[in-house]
Amino acid sequence: MDLELHQLERRYEALRTRNARRERRLLASIAESGQHTPIIVVRDAERFVVVDGYKRVRVMARLGHDTVSAVEWELGEAEALLLERMMRGGDSDSAIEQAWFLRELVDRFGLDLGDLAWRFDRSKSWVSRRLALVSELPETVQRHVRCGAIGGHAAMKYLVPLARANAEDCARMADAVAPEQPTSRQMAELYCAYWNGNAATRALVVENPALVLRASDATSAEGPGATPIEHLLEDFRIVSSVARRAGTRLGRGALDGALLEERQHVREGLGEAHDAVERLKRRCDRELEFGKETEDVGPNDTNGDSSTA
Repeated sequence: MDLELHQLERRYEALRTRNARRERRLLASIAESGQHTPIIVVRDAERFVVVDGYKRVRVMARLGHDTVSAVEWELGEAEALLLERMMRGGDSDSAIEQAWFLRELVDRFGLDLGDLAWRFDRSKSWVSRRLALVSELPETVQRHVRCGAIGGHAAMKYLVPLARANAEDCARMADAVAPEQPTSRQMAELYCAYWNGNAATRALVVENPALVLRASDATSAEGPGATPIEHLLEDFRIVSSVARRAGTRLGRGALDGALLEERQHVREGLGEAHDAVERLKRRCDRELEFGKETEDVGPNDTNGDSSTA
């Protein structure tokens, strides 16, 4: 069926992050050949609640269309939302999108942790950790994530811990860096600079993160005079620095109150890091030993067959 855009209730639009590149591709496709896939709606009195297809609705509006093709599901809102998410594949959502969805089910439909854990086939602790993401992350930061200026993965990994420590600094840094549309790597650099820096460095990260990123890029760029040995030694220094930083986090109580599942993840991560360093050491030992043997065999060594020249 065709529905007029003013008949649509777009109350769940904020549960999804936006991707400008994908939206541009969809706009070009619909402009060229029209809408192929209908949106999904459920009825709410005289209006229709959009369950899936918010990008299509936005694109149709931008193209000046008054109507959109739709399919109506004969389900309640909560059941329709859960079914659509399962059909789409829930693991395709970022953790923060999952958190928004869970909070909506709690706030709008009154589902508790047990209901949500059962419906998603997860533990209560999984549900609780997801809900904590949106309860701890400032709303201004969440707006940047929703519009796609800051990635959901980066927000979960770097901004949530920062918000727990200093919500005001987290919000100010996100406001300042959002126009740059930073990558996850850049967010990691800002996070490390903030935690490892003194008060002046932290203030700079919060007030002018773009400047910090430019300085980091300039520092990490390989100069023309740098040798492979110098780069290798710098890599070793970085490994040592990361190990010391991890030890500092442990000393500050990073594992305090950690759940059993989280502790297992730490054990696995530590094991992977240990194995990587062990492989590096064995490789380096072999290379160093080979270099020693090469030095011991001089140009006049009889094994070089120089006498037969």
